[in-house]
Amino acid sequence: MPKLSHRSRAVAAVTAAVVLGAVGCDVRGDDGPGESDARERQPKPSASPGPVWDSSPASLAAVGDSITRGFDACSVLSDCPEVSWATGDSGEVNSLAVRLLGVAKAATHSWNYAASGARMADLPAQMARAAAKKPALVTVMAGANDACRVSAEAMTPVADFRSGFEESLRTLRRSAPTAQVYVASVPNLKRLWSQGRTNVLGKQVWKLGICPSMLGDADALDSAANLRRETVQKRVEDYNTVLKEVCAKDLRCRFDGGAVYEFRFGTDQLSHWDWFHPSKDGQARLAEIAYRKVTARAA
Repeated sequence: MPKLSHRSRAVAAVTAAVVLGAVGCDVRGDDGPGESDARERQPKPSASPGPVWDSSPASLAAVGDSITRGFDACSVLSDCPEVSWATGDSGEVNSLAVRLLGVAKAATHSWNYAASGARMADLPAQMARAAAKKPALVTVMAGANDACRVSAEAMTPVADFRSGFEESLRTLRRSAPTAQVYVASVPNLKRLWSQGRTNVLGKQVWKLGICPSMLGDADALDSAANLRRETVQKRVEDYNTVLKEVCAKDLRCRFDGGAVYEFRFGTDQLSHWDWFHPSKDGQARLAEIAYRKVTARAA
Protein backbone atom coordinates (compact mmCIF):
# COMPACT_ATOMS: atom_id res chain seq x y z
CA MET A 1 0.00 0.00 0.00
CA PRO A 2 1.52 3.34 -1.00
CA LYS A 3 2.31 5.74 1.92
CA LEU A 4 0.10 8.79 2.33
CA SER A 5 1.66 12.21 2.16
CA HIS A 6 1.74 14.36 5.30
CA ARG A 7 -1.14 16.48 3.92
CA SER A 8 -3.19 13.39 3.05
CA ARG A 9 -2.77 11.95 6.54
CA ALA A 10 -3.95 15.20 8.10
CA VAL A 11 -7.04 15.31 5.89
CA ALA A 12 -7.84 11.68 6.78
CA ALA A 13 -7.55 12.43 10.49
CA VAL A 14 -9.90 15.39 10.26
CA THR A 15 -12.40 13.33 8.26
CA ALA A 16 -12.37 10.58 10.86
CA ALA A 17 -12.94 13.06 13.63
CA VAL A 18 -15.96 14.50 11.84
CA VAL A 19 -17.43 11.03 11.30
CA LEU A 20 -16.94 10.03 14.92
CA GLY A 21 -18.51 13.29 16.07
CA ALA A 22 -21.51 12.73 13.82
CA VAL A 23 -22.34 9.39 15.43
CA GLY A 24 -22.25 10.92 18.90
CA CYS A 25 -19.31 9.16 20.56
CA ASP A 26 -15.60 9.57 21.08
CA VAL A 27 -12.71 7.19 21.36
CA ARG A 28 -13.05 7.10 25.20
CA GLY A 29 -16.67 5.94 25.11
CA ASP A 30 -17.97 9.03 26.99
CA ASP A 31 -21.18 10.86 26.23
CA GLY A 32 -21.30 12.85 23.03
CA PRO A 33 -19.97 16.40 22.84
CA GLY A 34 -23.44 17.90 22.91
CA GLU A 35 -24.32 16.36 26.27
CA SER A 36 -20.87 17.01 27.73
CA ASP A 37 -20.94 20.66 26.69
CA ALA A 38 -24.44 21.05 28.15
CA ARG A 39 -23.23 19.70 31.49
CA GLU A 40 -20.29 22.10 31.49
CA ARG A 41 -22.61 25.03 30.77
CA GLN A 42 -24.89 24.18 33.72
CA PRO A 43 -24.20 26.43 36.74
CA LYS A 44 -22.43 24.61 39.52
CA PRO A 45 -24.13 24.72 42.92
CA SER A 46 -22.53 27.30 45.16
CA ALA A 47 -21.11 26.28 48.49
CA SER A 48 -23.35 26.82 51.51
CA PRO A 49 -22.61 30.20 53.11
CA GLY A 50 -20.64 29.93 56.31
CA PRO A 51 -21.29 31.81 59.56
CA VAL A 52 -20.76 35.57 59.42
CA TRP A 53 -19.07 37.06 62.46
CA ASP A 54 -17.23 40.28 63.27
CA SER A 55 -15.07 39.88 66.36
CA SER A 56 -14.86 43.67 66.82
CA PRO A 57 -18.46 44.96 66.88
CA ALA A 58 -18.84 48.74 67.14
CA SER A 59 -21.91 48.85 69.43
CA LEU A 60 -23.74 46.59 71.85
CA ALA A 61 -27.22 46.13 73.30
CA ALA A 62 -28.03 43.72 76.12
CA VAL A 63 -31.30 41.90 76.81
CA GLY A 64 -32.20 39.41 79.50
CA ASP A 65 -32.90 39.20 83.21
CA SER A 66 -31.57 40.21 86.63
CA ILE A 67 -28.08 38.83 86.03
CA THR A 68 -27.53 41.35 83.23
CA ARG A 69 -28.92 44.07 85.50
CA GLY A 70 -26.33 43.31 88.20
CA PHE A 71 -29.06 42.43 90.69
CA ASP A 72 -27.80 42.07 94.29
CA ALA A 73 -24.20 42.72 93.25
CA CYS A 74 -23.99 46.07 95.09
CA SER A 75 -26.80 46.08 97.66
CA VAL A 76 -29.60 43.82 98.78
CA LEU A 77 -32.54 43.19 96.46
CA SER A 78 -31.69 45.96 93.99
CA ASP A 79 -30.27 46.34 90.49
CA CYS A 80 -26.73 47.60 89.95
CA PRO A 81 -26.34 48.00 86.17
CA GLU A 82 -22.99 49.73 86.53
CA VAL A 83 -21.47 46.30 87.31
CA SER A 84 -23.35 44.42 84.60
CA TRP A 85 -21.15 41.90 82.80
CA ALA A 86 -22.57 43.14 79.48
CA THR A 87 -22.70 46.93 79.64
CA GLY A 88 -21.44 48.10 83.04
CA ASP A 89 -18.82 50.81 83.42
CA SER A 90 -17.25 49.56 86.65
CA GLY A 91 -13.51 49.00 86.53
CA GLU A 92 -13.99 46.08 88.91
CA VAL A 93 -15.91 44.19 86.25
CA ASN A 94 -14.45 45.40 82.94
CA SER A 95 -17.66 44.59 81.10
CA LEU A 96 -17.97 43.17 77.63
CA ALA A 97 -18.88 46.61 76.27
CA VAL A 98 -15.79 48.20 77.84
CA ARG A 99 -13.54 45.41 76.59
CA LEU A 100 -14.88 45.71 73.04
CA LEU A 101 -15.43 49.46 72.74
CA GLY A 102 -13.32 51.14 75.37
CA VAL A 103 -14.66 53.16 78.30
CA ALA A 104 -15.62 56.31 76.39
CA LYS A 105 -17.35 54.61 73.46
CA ALA A 106 -19.09 52.08 75.71
CA ALA A 107 -20.82 55.00 77.44
CA THR A 108 -22.45 56.12 74.18
CA HIS A 109 -22.66 52.91 72.15
CA SER A 110 -24.01 50.31 74.58
CA TRP A 111 -27.52 49.92 75.98
CA ASN A 112 -29.01 47.65 78.65
CA TYR A 113 -32.63 46.61 78.13
CA ALA A 114 -32.60 43.62 80.50
CA ALA A 115 -35.07 43.58 83.39
CA SER A 116 -34.99 41.79 86.71
CA GLY A 117 -37.59 39.06 86.78
CA ALA A 118 -37.81 38.84 82.99
CA ARG A 119 -38.60 35.52 81.34
CA MET A 120 -38.29 34.36 77.75
CA ALA A 121 -41.81 35.63 77.05
CA ASP A 122 -40.51 39.15 77.80
CA LEU A 123 -37.55 38.90 75.45
CA PRO A 124 -39.27 39.87 72.15
CA ALA A 125 -40.24 43.27 73.58
CA GLN A 126 -36.72 43.82 74.90
CA MET A 127 -35.31 42.78 71.55
CA ALA A 128 -37.53 45.30 69.76
CA ARG A 129 -36.06 48.10 71.88
CA ALA A 130 -32.55 46.82 71.25
CA ALA A 131 -33.12 46.50 67.50
CA ALA A 132 -34.19 50.15 67.30
CA LYS A 133 -30.61 51.12 68.16
CA LYS A 134 -29.27 49.09 65.21
CA PRO A 135 -26.56 47.54 67.40
CA ALA A 136 -23.69 45.59 65.90
CA LEU A 137 -24.02 43.01 68.71
CA VAL A 138 -26.86 41.94 70.99
CA THR A 139 -26.15 39.88 74.10
CA VAL A 140 -28.79 37.49 75.43
CA MET A 141 -28.88 35.95 78.89
CA ALA A 142 -32.32 34.62 79.73
CA GLY A 143 -33.94 31.48 81.06
CA ALA A 144 -33.13 31.41 84.76
CA ASN A 145 -36.48 32.96 85.66
CA ASP A 146 -38.30 30.48 83.44
CA ALA A 147 -36.94 27.75 85.71
CA CYS A 148 -37.07 29.78 88.93
CA ARG A 149 -40.81 29.66 89.55
CA VAL A 150 -42.94 29.15 92.61
CA SER A 151 -42.84 25.42 91.90
CA ALA A 152 -41.33 23.01 89.41
CA GLU A 153 -44.76 22.57 87.85
CA ALA A 154 -44.95 26.30 87.11
CA MET A 155 -41.77 26.39 85.00
CA THR A 156 -42.07 27.60 81.40
CA PRO A 157 -42.71 24.66 79.05
CA VAL A 158 -39.80 23.93 76.73
CA ALA A 159 -41.97 24.47 73.64
CA ASP A 160 -43.00 27.93 74.86
CA PHE A 161 -39.40 28.76 75.68
CA ARG A 162 -38.40 27.81 72.14
CA SER A 163 -41.14 29.84 70.47
CA GLY A 164 -40.26 32.85 72.63
CA PHE A 165 -36.62 32.73 71.61
CA GLU A 166 -37.47 32.22 67.96
CA GLU A 167 -39.82 35.21 68.06
CA SER A 168 -37.09 37.28 69.71
CA LEU A 169 -34.67 36.59 66.86
CA ARG A 170 -37.35 37.30 64.26
CA THR A 171 -38.08 40.61 65.97
CA LEU A 172 -34.41 41.53 65.85
CA ARG A 173 -34.02 40.52 62.22
CA ARG A 174 -36.93 42.68 61.08
CA SER A 175 -35.16 45.86 62.19
CA ALA A 176 -31.51 44.86 62.46
CA PRO A 177 -30.87 42.05 59.96
CA THR A 178 -27.08 42.18 60.26
CA ALA A 179 -26.83 42.45 64.05
CA GLN A 180 -24.80 39.70 65.68
CA VAL A 181 -26.17 37.83 68.68
CA TYR A 182 -24.19 36.34 71.55
CA VAL A 183 -26.28 33.89 73.59
CA ALA A 184 -25.15 32.91 77.07
CA SER A 185 -26.29 29.58 78.47
CA VAL A 186 -28.54 29.43 81.53
CA PRO A 187 -26.44 28.99 84.69
CA ASN A 188 -26.36 25.72 86.59
CA LEU A 189 -28.97 26.51 89.24
CA LYS A 190 -28.37 23.37 91.23
CA ARG A 191 -24.71 24.22 91.61
CA LEU A 192 -25.69 27.69 92.85
CA TRP A 193 -27.97 26.04 95.43
CA SER A 194 -25.19 23.74 96.61
CA GLN A 195 -22.84 26.69 97.06
CA GLY A 196 -25.29 29.09 98.71
CA ARG A 197 -26.92 26.65 101.12
CA THR A 198 -23.83 26.76 103.31
CA ASN A 199 -24.57 30.39 104.24
CA VAL A 200 -27.20 31.10 106.89
CA LEU A 201 -27.81 34.70 105.76
CA GLY A 202 -28.19 33.63 102.15
CA LYS A 203 -30.81 31.05 103.03
CA GLN A 204 -32.80 33.68 104.92
CA VAL A 205 -32.81 35.91 101.82
CA TRP A 206 -33.88 32.94 99.71
CA LYS A 207 -37.06 32.74 101.78
CA LEU A 208 -38.07 36.13 100.36
CA GLY A 209 -38.82 34.34 97.10
CA ILE A 210 -35.58 33.93 95.19
CA CYS A 211 -35.92 30.94 92.86
CA PRO A 212 -38.33 28.92 95.04
CA SER A 213 -38.42 25.93 92.67
CA MET A 214 -34.73 25.31 93.31
CA LEU A 215 -33.97 27.13 96.58
CA GLY A 216 -37.13 26.44 98.55
CA ASP A 217 -36.57 24.29 101.69
CA ALA A 218 -32.85 24.64 101.02
CA ASP A 219 -31.79 22.15 103.71
CA ALA A 220 -34.31 19.47 102.74
CA LEU A 221 -32.61 16.38 101.30
CA ASP A 222 -35.55 13.99 101.20
CA SER A 223 -36.53 12.24 97.98
CA ALA A 224 -39.24 14.78 97.10
CA ALA A 225 -36.87 17.72 97.48
CA ASN A 226 -34.16 15.98 95.49
CA LEU A 227 -36.64 15.10 92.72
CA ARG A 228 -37.83 18.71 92.61
CA ARG A 229 -34.29 20.03 92.17
CA GLU A 230 -33.44 17.42 89.55
CA THR A 231 -36.59 18.36 87.64
CA VAL A 232 -35.57 22.02 87.64
CA GLN A 233 -32.04 21.14 86.62
CA LYS A 234 -33.27 19.03 83.71
CA ARG A 235 -35.44 21.91 82.54
CA VAL A 236 -32.42 24.23 82.57
CA GLU A 237 -30.53 21.74 80.43
CA ASP A 238 -33.48 21.57 78.02
CA TYR A 239 -33.53 25.37 77.81
CA ASN A 240 -29.84 25.37 76.93
CA THR A 241 -30.48 22.83 74.19
CA VAL A 242 -33.14 25.16 72.76
CA LEU A 243 -30.78 28.15 72.85
CA LYS A 244 -28.12 26.14 71.05
CA GLU A 245 -30.47 24.76 68.38
CA VAL A 246 -32.28 28.00 67.58
CA CYS A 247 -29.07 30.02 67.54
CA ALA A 248 -27.46 27.51 65.15
CA LYS A 249 -30.07 28.34 62.51
CA ASP A 250 -28.96 31.99 62.39
CA LEU A 251 -25.66 32.76 60.62
CA ARG A 252 -25.05 35.75 62.89
CA CYS A 253 -25.80 34.04 66.20
CA ARG A 254 -23.17 32.50 68.47
CA PHE A 255 -24.03 30.32 71.50
CA ASP A 256 -21.49 30.13 74.30
CA GLY A 257 -21.33 26.33 74.05
CA GLY A 258 -22.51 25.93 77.64
CA ALA A 259 -19.65 27.98 79.11
CA VAL A 260 -21.81 29.86 81.63
CA TYR A 261 -23.64 26.67 82.61
CA GLU A 262 -20.33 24.88 83.17
CA PHE A 263 -18.68 27.73 85.09
CA ARG A 264 -18.17 26.82 88.74
CA PHE A 265 -19.40 29.83 90.66
CA GLY A 266 -17.71 29.76 94.06
CA THR A 267 -18.57 31.84 97.10
CA ASP A 268 -16.40 34.71 95.80
CA GLN A 269 -18.45 34.81 92.60
CA LEU A 270 -21.82 34.87 94.40
CA SER A 271 -23.54 37.92 95.85
CA HIS A 272 -23.03 38.12 99.61
CA TRP A 273 -26.50 39.59 99.81
CA ASP A 274 -28.35 36.55 98.47
CA TRP A 275 -25.72 33.89 97.70
CA PHE A 276 -27.35 33.21 94.35
CA HIS A 277 -26.84 36.06 91.88
CA PRO A 278 -23.32 36.87 90.66
CA SER A 279 -21.22 39.20 92.76
CA LYS A 280 -19.00 41.83 91.15
CA ASP A 281 -16.38 39.14 90.80
CA GLY A 282 -18.95 36.81 89.27
CA GLN A 283 -20.00 39.54 86.84
CA ALA A 284 -16.36 39.97 85.84
CA ARG A 285 -16.10 36.23 85.14
CA LEU A 286 -19.21 36.40 82.94
CA ALA A 287 -17.64 39.31 81.05
CA GLU A 288 -14.46 37.28 80.54
CA ILE A 289 -16.42 34.33 79.15
CA ALA A 290 -18.42 36.57 76.81
CA TYR A 291 -15.36 38.43 75.55
CA ARG A 292 -13.55 35.19 74.83
CA LYS A 293 -16.52 33.82 72.88
CA VAL A 294 -17.32 37.01 70.99
CA THR A 295 -13.73 37.63 69.87
CA ALA A 296 -12.95 34.05 68.92
CA ARG A 297 -12.33 33.75 65.18
CA ALA A 298 -14.15 30.43 64.93
CA ALA A 299 -17.32 29.60 66.80
